[in-house]
Amino acid sequence: MATLLGAIADDFTGATDLAGLLARSGVPVSLRIGVPDGPPRDTAPFEVIALKCRTAPVAEAVASCRAALGWLRQAGAERFFWKYCSTFDSTDQGNIGPVAEALMQDLGTAQTIYCPAFPENGRAIFMGYLFVGRQPLAESPMKDHPLTPMRDSNLMRLLQPQVTRAVGLADRLTVARGAPALKAELARLADEGVAHVVVDAVADDDLAVIAEACRDMPLMTGGSAVAMPLPGLLIRAGALAPPAARPAPAALGPGAIVLSGSCSAMTRAQVALYAQSAPNFRLDPVGLAQEGPGAALDWLEKQSLEAAPLIYATADPEEVRAAQETLGTVRAGEVVEAALARLAVAARDRGARRFVVAGGESSGAVTQALGVTRLDIGAEIAPGVPWTYCDSAGARLALALKSGNFGAETFFADALSRLEAE
Repeated sequence: MATLLGAIADDFTGATDLAGLLARSGVPVSLRIGVPDGPPRDTAPFEVIALKCRTAPVAEAVASCRAALGWLRQAGAERFFWKYCSTFDSTDQGNIGPVAEALMQDLGTAQTIYCPAFPENGRAIFMGYLFVGRQPLAESPMKDHPLTPMRDSNLMRLLQPQVTRAVGLADRLTVARGAPALKAELARLADEGVAHVVVDAVADDDLAVIAEACRDMPLMTGGSAVAMPLPGLLIRAGALAPPAARPAPAALGPGAIVLSGSCSAMTRAQVALYAQSAPNFRLDPVGLAQEGPGAALDWLEKQSLEAAPLIYATADPEEVRAAQETLGTVRAGEVVEAALARLAVAARDRGARRFVVAGGESSGAVTQALGVTRLDIGAEIAPGVPWTYCDSAGARLALALKSGNFGAETFFADALSRLEAE
């Protein structure tokens, strides 16, 4: 099947977030874990490639995204989407801007947009400032993110150090006048040499306007929500057939496990609530660095997987900083990811067929350890978090890969009960 839109996501939870929102349309969506080794085959109208490059060195991130772009172009895509977090997670060096400029260069386009808004999850942009709920980004819990602390709420100021060309704004007043007005404003900015345009959005109606105005751009960038209207636009334009019924997921065994590496405020609340009713084991980064995950593996061996046990490294910001001061920021994250990866494989080998994973880096480590190369998208558990299905070592698995701040406090239990309902 011809691919109409090719998307590249900078982490695994972001990829499932985007794939889940596109799949709301009922149109087939294929999610690839990493750039496939061979040429495109058995492709879907929407192809999403999940990379693990949000905090990678800039040159490495750019190279992997360019490789993904090349594969998607071979698949037939002519329109592309660069997906990053709705909280614009990045540093002064990147990787949002450098990847966007590299993709623009490869596609021969002089302008793209940046819209990480996700109103359904409380992410809004007004006059270029990003809000998380009612808080400016720099006053939200993202200010304490262990890898990419966000200390400024102005997206233009965040983006400008990452790119070599001019940054501008299409504000909410322009978006409110509709797609023709936004297209005209983008054209005016292009005439002035503005290559990188932040676009305001505070409601779903704004996203529809932006998608309509920008759907013919070779490259759009943003959070997942601004891509959500694209399937409907393509169906109405006759470029895409109306969706068929989604096939029922395959039957799964009863074993389940919850793995959490995220230290976001919402995940901390989710872990605290779920731990009140489920067997649980906490991972300590310093202990892992000194002794490895043996104690956690021994504990897991004694648990009933039908009780869906929880293993977590989720901790308060002060505890995270203490571990980072002892081990270094990179090492503290690596030991947790390596432990969760080994625990996931051990759980699978003991019969776990349902995995709930919290945190982008943790989800990447787990899916790679399980040898997953492609995910089929199922029903959403919460906005931006679908169940996905894959094959691993001859077993059919269900994976819920959750971005740190997504979902309600009851998310872990909600996820498992939703899967039972399917």
